[in-house]
Amino acid sequence: MTQSSVESRTTAEEAGDGSPTPAGRSWLDRYFHITHRGSNVGNEVRGGITTFMAMAYILLLNPLLLSGKDVAGTSMEASAIITATAFAAAVTTLLMGFVGKVPLALAAGLSVSGVLASQVAPQMTWPQAMGMCVVYGVVICLLVVTGLREMIMNAIPLALKHAITMGIGMFVALIGLVKAGFVGRGPEQGPPLQLGSVGELAGWPVLIFCLTLLAIFMLQARKIPGAILIGIVGGTVVAAIVNAIANIDPKAWRSGPPELSGSAVSMPDFSLFGDVSFGGWGDVGYMTVGMIVFTLVLAGFFDAMATIIGVGTEAKLADDKGRMPGLSKALFIDGAGGAIGGVSGGSGQTVFVESATGVGEGARTGLASVVTGLFFAACLFFTPITQIVPGEVASAALVVIGAMMMQNARHVDWADSATAIPVFLTVVIMPFTYSITAGVAAGVLSYVAIKIAQGKAREIGGFMWALTGIFVVFFALHPIEGWLGVG
Repeated sequence: MTQSSVESRTTAEEAGDGSPTPAGRSWLDRYFHITHRGSNVGNEVRGGITTFMAMAYILLLNPLLLSGKDVAGTSMEASAIITATAFAAAVTTLLMGFVGKVPLALAAGLSVSGVLASQVAPQMTWPQAMGMCVVYGVVICLLVVTGLREMIMNAIPLALKHAITMGIGMFVALIGLVKAGFVGRGPEQGPPLQLGSVGELAGWPVLIFCLTLLAIFMLQARKIPGAILIGIVGGTVVAAIVNAIANIDPKAWRSGPPELSGSAVSMPDFSLFGDVSFGGWGDVGYMTVGMIVFTLVLAGFFDAMATIIGVGTEAKLADDKGRMPGLSKALFIDGAGGAIGGVSGGSGQTVFVESATGVGEGARTGLASVVTGLFFAACLFFTPITQIVPGEVASAALVVIGAMMMQNARHVDWADSATAIPVFLTVVIMPFTYSITAGVAAGVLSYVAIKIAQGKAREIGGFMWALTGIFVVFFALHPIEGWLGVG
């Protein structure tokens, strides 16, 4: 697939098939090619609403992920994170609708937010972390414009792409288990992790987490649309009832009790907007900054093209070679989502696979994305309602999403050691080290080492050799700094 072939397809579609424009077509129909793609306004509106319902959980999960303290001990206000999350999702999804003209919705990528919370914030302030989002977004845009994004995607072995997705899934699931209090830090002389905070589960909040988790899994097993959102709403209702009846100590809830204080409607809190810093990188170390940007690019890079093509294929927009109208525009907007999310203070934005639910309802054009984006915009005024959801309930959705990402395991040839070993190391090292970079590095190095051992070094490729060099330096950075006298 080449960018030129994609653009020629787009231009052809916009020009039409040469036949006269049917009488009575509205400007909306002409702009979004609704009739041309075999859809109608009703299908697009219904598809846009369905997509929003399927991914609205991000308004709850992103604030949960970004709730920690940065290197300066500062936390971001939950109301401001919710506003930033809704605003960035609305802007990027509307851009995808009006410019990309495809039924794809964007919101904060959980993998990107996980990296920011676990790897970036412990070394930088939150404004600097959001600056990293802007940088990685610009990098991805440049990769799209130059055509390098597709070249890189093709250079990385398919098994490692699946492994990265699975590893991020395990990483996100572990974050959910820890945030819910299901997994805790072990005692000084005991195991590093344990069940609960004292070696056993205790208290109503963690029990509600377990019930919510099981409920979502049961809904998914029944193939109920919007299972995650339904589970979160149901879990919140149960939590509110139990909290009122059992008179639970407010401190037992990790993000506050499930109660509505004041009005259900409020003005958006834009205090994080524009709070971005690009300074102080020398204090962290430019090698570390480079690895952070690289990790963020990885976290927001791999799923986007596959998701865009996958959803486009389901919508019957892509041909048998994966070409579809507006692909390069969609990829560029996805990259720009990193910068938009950083400036907004809500983490990098990426295309959500939940867009497929809207396609399943008949969405075929960007009008569906416009509808989804408008719903996200409306959520800017309902922050108090979203804050009712306890962290334990939202954490259940993180574990569910982790389980969904592990489904890529079915694509791995576990009988082939050259595939299985790198995949295994990638998947387990990400959560065990709390580092996506370390997992990817282990997978790449082991893949190259095994290929060399098999006498297949020629199969590795130039880009993989370059990654190998980078990751050797990554793992050996401390002794290298000591040897150079800069440690």
